[in-house]
Amino acid sequence: MLDVGKWPVFALLPPEELRLIRQACVFGSAANEALYVTVNDEVFALGTNCSGCLGLGDVQSTIEARRIDVLCGKKIVSLSYGTGPHVVIATADGEVYAWGHNGYSQLGNGTTNHGLTPALVSTNLLNKRVTEVACGSHHTIALTTDGEVYAWGYNNSGQVGSGSTANQPTPRRVSSCLQNKVVVNIACGQLCSMAVLDNGEVYGWGYNCNGQLGLGNNGNQQTPCRIAALQGITIVQVACGYAHTLAVTDEGLIYAWGANSYGQLGTGNKSNQAVPTLINMEKERMVEVAACHTSHTSAAKTQSGQVYMWGQCRVQAVAGPHLTHFSATDDVFACFATPAVTWRLLAVDGDDYLTVAQSLKREFDSPEISDLKFLVDGKYIHVHKALLKIRCEHFRDLLNETDEDSIEIHQFSYLVYRAFLEYLYTDTINLPPEDAIGLLDLATYYRETRLKRLCQETIKRGISEDNAITLLSAAVKYEARDLEEFCFKFCVNHLTAVTQTQAFNDMDHDLLKNFISKASRYGAFKN
Repeated sequence: MLDVGKWPVFALLPPEELRLIRQACVFGSAANEALYVTVNDEVFALGTNCSGCLGLGDVQSTIEARRIDVLCGKKIVSLSYGTGPHVVIATADGEVYAWGHNGYSQLGNGTTNHGLTPALVSTNLLNKRVTEVACGSHHTIALTTDGEVYAWGYNNSGQVGSGSTANQPTPRRVSSCLQNKVVVNIACGQLCSMAVLDNGEVYGWGYNCNGQLGLGNNGNQQTPCRIAALQGITIVQVACGYAHTLAVTDEGLIYAWGANSYGQLGTGNKSNQAVPTLINMEKERMVEVAACHTSHTSAAKTQSGQVYMWGQCRVQAVAGPHLTHFSATDDVFACFATPAVTWRLLAVDGDDYLTVAQSLKREFDSPEISDLKFLVDGKYIHVHKALLKIRCEHFRDLLNETDEDSIEIHQFSYLVYRAFLEYLYTDTINLPPEDAIGLLDLATYYRETRLKRLCQETIKRGISEDNAITLLSAAVKYEARDLEEFCFKFCVNHLTAVTQTQAFNDMDHDLLKNFISKASRYGAFKN
């Protein structure tokens, strides 16, 4: 499961849909557009749909997710977007699809007509396999398996790298200084493009008035230029913000250059830098830098998993790297960037890694590797002796005294006992309040204090006029004092309706007597 909870656009998706998400992207001028891919490789979109950027065939906004049929089953490996916005993806087969805003031919189809549905970008790419795409404001670049870079779209500052400032309507190979060189990583600022070679060299082209190309000057470049100041330094990844650039070396150092009015370079001041500047990261080894062409926010991750942020963080300008509690650079952009878009395609770990808690939850009541089963009401529940011993004092004593691989339970129902065992695997309970009464009985019997508290909370959340007396009776029976008081006050506050229920008519004589006496002291019968 991919955690997209920090992005408000996903808030209305039902939990069962959220559990299926494996990849996601949030984009748009207000972070109000989103695409996501499910475990079944189905692609969905929702949001305001500016310029048809959701790829749904129309420009209608949608608060409910709609499927993009043409992309289902395509296996997206890279995704990027512009500010129009336009959206570009690369698939596992190396194909490129684009849609959305096309006022500058950034879709690469030779026209300036907006694309309402994803269309294959074919010119000069048919025999190529694209592995990565990157978008600036209104231009697109693509990296192939051969290490070649193709570019198209808006070119007012030379960001397409064609040697001119004429817009490029279809993909064109970026050659010049990149001829016969192998590119391994690409990134785009608003109006510039960057490429990292297999030997660690970095080339940049396009807009440079803030020094974001790192060339030591502020002149735009219409063809790729090597950053000479990084001579002898091996760069492994670059990331571009609106008008600044970050790079991480093979030794885990970070260099930054370009605009710095928000402190986005992390130098401790707000002065622009036209050449790469080493950033002080307190001797931490960095493995990832993060930035997005829509914002002035920067982030980085250390080898030990710590995440730092700096630059424009909501309304604050943070001029130096600040240690956060986040575990991923993506969270920085969700919580502090403006707009709060994703800086890359969000994805679950490639190996579908499960945490310890997730692994235990998956193995509950699974007969494959269980070594113990409980027989309750004629049904089996499969568990693991070691886990039960670790989690429950009752089972530690019981299982140390027996080698049985099957135990029959008579005093509790199947539903209640299964919920108890599942709680030991998940730390949660999922029962309606009436059934939670039985689990409360079990928790009292086994002296499971936390489980008893969870049962009481479940019962409180589910109390109604119809079941209030039943729940009150259970609270008294199992000596759950807080719950008893809660149920009693509910009954008094809804006295007329509660006294008309069948449960009240069937109430135990002693309990009824105590209830009336206590209710009288509360002044329930004064009127």
